[in-house]
Amino acid sequence: MWREGSLKVHDSIFHYWMKQYDEGSQFGIEGGRISKLMLKRNGEVVCNYDRGWDIEPADPDTQLALEILLQGENR
Repeated sequence: MWREGSLKVHDSIFHYWMKQYDEGSQFGIEGGRISKLMLKRNGEVVCNYDRGWDIEPADPDTQLALEILLQGENR
């Protein structure tokens, strides 16, 4: 199932798209349910996972946004 949404971390607003399954997978982030994830900030892709890391989070706000999504959606 595809999901789309936004979240605010400090002064940054991230827009995300993710594909997640009902159960964890070897292709999911950390073996979890999310197999594809894109985070954009100000129109720029700042994090991208497509069955493997294409763009890893490079700053604290992006890392925190990723952790929020993983905690709530990847289990």
